[in-house]
Amino acid sequence: MNKEQAPQFSRTLTLLPLVILGLAYMAPMTVFSTYGIAAQTTHGMIPAAYIIALVAMLFTAYSYGKMVKAYPSAGSAYTYTQKSISPHLGFLVGWSVLMDYLFLPMINFLLSGVFLSAAFPQVPSWIWIVGFICIITIVNVCGIRMTARINGILVLFQFLVTVLFVILSIKGVTHGMGMGTLLSALPFYNQDVPFSFVMAGASILCLSFLGFDAVTTLSEETVNPKRTVPRAIFLVAFIGGALFTFVSYIAQIVYPDFNSFKVVDSAAFEIAEHIGGTVFASLFLAGMITSTIGSGMSSHASAARLLFAMGRESVLPKKWFGYIHPKFQTPSLNIILIGVFSLAALVLDLSTAASFINFGALVAFTFVNLSVIAHYYVRQKERGAKGFFQNVLLPVIGACFTIWLWTNLDKHSIILGSVWVVVGFAYLLALTKGFSQRPPEIQFAEADQA
Repeated sequence: MNKEQAPQFSRTLTLLPLVILGLAYMAPMTVFSTYGIAAQTTHGMIPAAYIIALVAMLFTAYSYGKMVKAYPSAGSAYTYTQKSISPHLGFLVGWSVLMDYLFLPMINFLLSGVFLSAAFPQVPSWIWIVGFICIITIVNVCGIRMTARINGILVLFQFLVTVLFVILSIKGVTHGMGMGTLLSALPFYNQDVPFSFVMAGASILCLSFLGFDAVTTLSEETVNPKRTVPRAIFLVAFIGGALFTFVSYIAQIVYPDFNSFKVVDSAAFEIAEHIGGTVFASLFLAGMITSTIGSGMSSHASAARLLFAMGRESVLPKKWFGYIHPKFQTPSLNIILIGVFSLAALVLDLSTAASFINFGALVAFTFVNLSVIAHYYVRQKERGAKGFFQNVLLPVIGACFTIWLWTNLDKHSIILGSVWVVVGFAYLLALTKGFSQRPPEIQFAEADQA
């Protein structure tokens, strides 16, 4: 088949469906995953922390929009850094992003254990965690995956549970529950709470925004992608951030005593039981488990697919990582490896796991911002007053915000994340024989397709 006859995607997606798909990817109930940790870290100022994280994400969303115009079919921080700054630096950014892929399945299994243990305290959390790891690993090895239609129904269910949570919370507050008022400035400003606490919370809450750039993977199916996709990225980040801020505000005013949680990791479940009794608590639990199962299955498959792509390109040892099961036609060894790695959920707490993921994400976001400067201002020479504002000032502000959030991560996570990067640097040194060769490419697009 010649080039002219090559099959192409049909460009049917406009701005609205693209935004809806992006919001669905972020998952409506993500706001509840780290609620308890963030509430205690910020001393009850989660909405303020969300606003800070949102501002940082909006600047980064702007930079993603700029870079998707330059590379409309790419869509990853790794690709932007590799092509705009340096292939070797791009490899290290990709190595940092790899940490996200490895930890995302684990954090979903951890969340499943946390919320089910809150509902069934007589059952140890490790049973739930190990059970979910085994089931999802087997499912992914066999190649069974949920269809887009089923996944859409699950996302709709999560959205409805979130809406019901807000309605019950407002009803409770109007009947004297919590602060007893729907209007309060305390979740946004409290002179007794140091700003450093809010910043620490914002660095944790970056986890909620992961996936706002996912619409870049649909560029080839979008009408006028160079205009539509950047707008969609910005709107997904803005609408998602506004939703997270609003829901966390409502949760704070209906349950202001953040120090009274029995189990901080499952604080949202306790609030759900507080406002709606056992019936709504059961519905809320179903929503959270639905979210973790869907995300856990897809992230597990994505991580295994990425390792396979790296093995096939000899970035990792090909004999293991490039293996495909002859019967199931899946990267079974990688899937099992991710399952074994996910057993770390038995010893890690939610805060540390979230910080690991945010470490890689914030490194990636920083270099997306820097890639705008390298590509447009340095390479393309789009300068002058307008060029400086668009191609230097805005991305520099975005990079400063993400670096600021990065420095507020848990110290142990910064140390271990830095060790991960050092290992990647040493591995890169060996792969390129002392930087004398171009590093092999990491095929993140294949993981996104999974």
